[in-house]
Order: sequence, then structure tokens, then C-alpha cells
Amino acid sequence: MTSAIHVVGEVLATKRAGAYRHLTIAAPGIPERFRAGNFVAVSVGDDLLARRPLWIHRVKETGAYGPTLDVVVQPRGPGSTRLAELPVGARLPVTGPLGRPFALPREPVSCVLVGEGYAAAPLFPLAARLRERGCPVTLVLAADDEAHLLSALEARRSARSVSVVTRDGSVGARGDVTSQVDAVLERADADVVYAAGPTATLAAVAAAAERRGAWSQVALETPMACGTGLCQGCPVPVVAEDGVTRRVRACVDGPVIRGDRVHWGELG
Repeated sequence: MTSAIHVVGEVLATKRAGAYRHLTIAAPGIPERFRAGNFVAVSVGDDLLARRPLWIHRVKETGAYGPTLDVVVQPRGPGSTRLAELPVGARLPVTGPLGRPFALPREPVSCVLVGEGYAAAPLFPLAARLRERGCPVTLVLAADDEAHLLSALEARRSARSVSVVTRDGSVGARGDVTSQVDAVLERADADVVYAAGPTATLAAVAAAAERRGAWSQVALETPMACGTGLCQGCPVPVVAEDGVTRRVRACVDGPVIRGDRVHWGELG
């Protein structure tokens, strides 16, 4: 796991994209330590004490402020809404990079990446790393509707093949991505499968990968009160090699975990 640091960051840019707000943050030292699948925890004010975990969507290596990171915020509660409303120049405490990142294959293999909603954010830097290793990448993006679809245009620059699925059919194929995963893995001849999104989506992708005999990794989307493992507030039931189910912490033992190891029936 990459060692994390705590810095005071500065919002350099903010942009609305559909239902989301994209923030570019200068957080010295964090972009340089980043690996795909890491996240940051940010504080949003003394009256909202719990820090908010945010997926790192992109790292920009150069700029007037040095390396920067982009995060995606979906305004829902008071904390995320306050984050989304931060103006350029706002300063905020940032801790990161946190969590266990995606493991990369040692040799070029066919990879399928499945992401739903804003949680698809970590799949974009992952796709770039896989391409650097010569892996053919198929990217599947899903959402309820077009407004909640993350970076669909950028996706076509990130992968050899892109499929888009929305439940209302406003863009791409109509339906639930979980019902289409088997067909996607078959078409791509997938060897390794990565997924990021709601629990039901992750469970379906992990099951489809297991049926195919492919190796899977999932980035868990779960509440994390501290992001550093101290509060023990993000337990995940994982089946160990001996067949016994044990609880691990999503923030430090994950958020990326082998899909065939998660005991999905016990994960609420």
C-alpha cells in the first residue's frame, strides 16, 4: 500500500459535468504517490467532521502548480454538496493517496473494465496503465441516465472498445449492466476483469468473471468514516484461503479486493 501524506490542498478548477462536479486540486506530494485505485479523504468543515473519501479520476503530471489530481463529486448530502460548491482558490485538508490499488497483470492480457456512475472514476487511470503494458482494454460504462454517465467521450480515448449502458436508454444500450456482463466478457475474450460501482454491480461482475474462469478485482464503494483504518467502520467479509470468512477494512485492506474473495451475501 502506498504511504499517505496529509496536506492542505487548493482547488484550481471546478467544472460541472452532468450530475457531477469535477474538481482539480493541487495537493503537493499526493499525485506523485498515486496508483490507479487509490483515493483521497478530504475534510469539508469543522461542523461536518467526517471526512469524505473521493476516487482519484485523473492525475496531471505537469502544470503551473506542478502535478495535480482530479476528483469527481456527486452532490447528495451536506458534505458532498459543500465540496461541489467549493470555489476556485478554496483550501481544504487532503489525505492520500489511500487504499490498496489495482494490481496489474505482468503480461499483456485482455482486460475488461466495468464501471457504474461516478464510481467508474478510478477505471480511467487504470485503463491508461493497462494500455502502457500492451493490454487490450474494453471499457463498459453504466448509469441510470445520461446525466449520471461519467466521462463517456473521454472513455473512447481510454480503451480499444467502449460500451455504454443506461437504464433509461437515454444513451447507449437500454438496460441494467449486470444482465449484460457475461456477453461482454465473452466478446472481449476477457482474462482479467476490473469493476467499480455499487455492490450489486460488483457482485454480478465478480460472478460473471468466475463463471468464465477470469481473474477479477473490484473497487468497493462503501462508507469510510476515516479512510485510514483507525475507526474500524468499513468492515468487508472476505473468504480467506482456508475458507473462513474474516472481516477486513475496506479503506486499508481495500478498496480493491479480489472479486472471488468477497462474501457478497454478507456485504450490506
